[in-house]
Amino acid sequence: MQQREEKQLEASVDSLISLVAHVKNALQNFIYKLENEYERLTWPSVLDNFGLLSGQLNTINKMLKNEKTPSFRSQVIIPLLLSQKPDDDLTVLTEQRVPVFSHEIVPDYLRTKPDPEVEEQEKQLSTEATRIGPDVAQKQIQALNKMCSNLLEKLNNPREDRDAESAASRLNKPSFNPGDTNALVAAVAFGKGLSKCRPPGPMAPGHPGQGPMMSGGPTLQQVTIGGGPGQQGGMGGPVAPQQQGQPGKMPSSIKTNIKSASGSMHPYNR
Repeated sequence: MQQREEKQLEASVDSLISLVAHVKNALQNFIYKLENEYERLTWPSVLDNFGLLSGQLNTINKMLKNEKTPSFRSQVIIPLLLSQKPDDDLTVLTEQRVPVFSHEIVPDYLRTKPDPEVEEQEKQLSTEATRIGPDVAQKQIQALNKMCSNLLEKLNNPREDRDAESAASRLNKPSFNPGDTNALVAAVAFGKGLSKCRPPGPMAPGHPGQGPMMSGGPTLQQVTIGGGPGQQGGMGGPVAPQQQGQPGKMPSSIKTNIKSASGSMHPYNR
């Protein structure tokens, strides 16, 4: 009876090793395609690879749940020999992943429970879960279900409907602020909201032809244009010689321009 159980266990282990090798080869081929053939890889091909892996994993689960398969949980693996020297047979068996079966490697490869840090985190999560009351937990579950339902509804909607909704939202969304527009028009047209005070800072001492643009009220200062005999004026014509002790006379064209400019000044400066 015992020999029969041992043979059945060996056959189950061999079958499990073979199935795991198939999964490993499928993963290696899929990773190779992702790294080297990603330009020619199509989405149906990706789905086929995922389907192959899913089918192989389901086959392993069915084999483990089969009544004829012995329970691997009841089997205990005990390391009989630990050594710091490299083992060639172990290297070939593990495909050069485990060259030495030492005290440092055994706890990781023969572990049947999670790491202590993972166990501590699981305990903390379990403690936090017990602190939440049934009403609060039910509200959180309902909120999560609502979010998932809305997300599924958006994903299931046709793409045309989503594009139409996004276009409608863009059209209905205003791109300007009416209040800011009205304030800007009032400031430009009527000077509303503009400051009436002159910018601070002392003015430079007066020179011929210089003066403030606005002093108390908006007025234009008459500019004196002078020149020596034979000097050409700024308007392209000769200027009459200036008599000593008298200011130069302004040409009529310049006066006309100044008057027209003063007549078309901003309403605020009148």
